Amino acid sequence: MKSWIALGAFLFSFAVQAADTPVEIALNWKAEPEFGGFYAASLQGFYKAQGLDVKILEGGSGTPTVQMLANGKVDFAIVSADELIISQDRNKLNKVKALFAVYQVSPYIVMTHAERNFKTLKDVFISEGFLSMQSGLPYYQYLVQKFGKPKVRVVPYLGGVANFVNDKTFSQQGFITTEPLTAEKSGAKVKPFLIADEGFNPYLVVLATTEQVLKNKPELVQKVLEGTRAGWVAYQKDPKATNEHMAKLNKAFDLETFNKAAEIQKPLIEPTGVALGSMSDERWNTLVGQLKKLKLIKTTPKASDLYVK
Repeated sequence: MKSWIALGAFLFSFAVQAADTPVEIALNWKAEPEFGGFYAASLQGFYKAQGLDVKILEGGSGTPTVQMLANGKVDFAIVSADELIISQDRNKLNKVKALFAVYQVSPYIVMTHAERNFKTLKDVFISEGFLSMQSGLPYYQYLVQKFGKPKVRVVPYLGGVANFVNDKTFSQQGFITTEPLTAEKSGAKVKPFLIADEGFNPYLVVLATTEQVLKNKPELVQKVLEGTRAGWVAYQKDPKATNEHMAKLNKAFDLETFNKAAEIQKPLIEPTGVALGSMSDERWNTLVGQLKKLKLIKTTPKASDLYVK
């Protein structure tokens, strides 16, 4: 009898040891192509191959992922480079650090009507009409600093494209992978301007963790990184199956839009000569200087404090 009890205890212990490690990755928006590589890593078994049971937590408007990290609510989350720097400036107890940057070229845009024949983003700011944009965003403050006080009437950003479609004098913020496609489906002729072309180009869709997790769970961090990288390689090569899965989770876009968005973002994720997910001291230092000039941070963190090489 004792031998059977001992055997049962051994098998239970083995099963516990063999079980995949549960991990949560918090997104700051819903399932869309910008997160395709994370979903691909889960669907195609790249996380499981690392011994991980990854749960992807969808976000929404205003999901405070950087605070979730700093407060220890999750070990991994998606943030932007500018909010990571601002977070470090304000929270010095458990600093958030970047692990993997999906977008090398920021997909932030200002979307305009092609009929207005704007040549540059500055034309939007110095012309009559409406610009729907969150005035508190760092990139808006950067553009005002660069172009001066806007002549265009800046109104709050409420999401969607209905006002844009119905008013030819209306321009708005957005992602190059979503709002233009949605507006075009509604019959609008769109001309988007990448804000990155004006010199403000933070890494976006950045997988991040905290110093505490890096210190206490270095092997886990490495496994999440390896699985994530493999997922993004697979998604960049063939996104269709993953898009079909995400389209079931997010009914706001049809499968055609998912597939088009995945193609549009490819060069933003892997521009010529830049390795997938990579980051550099130069880019981080430039962004720190820009945020300091905008008076959004008081400290001047070193690049080595912001990301893991």
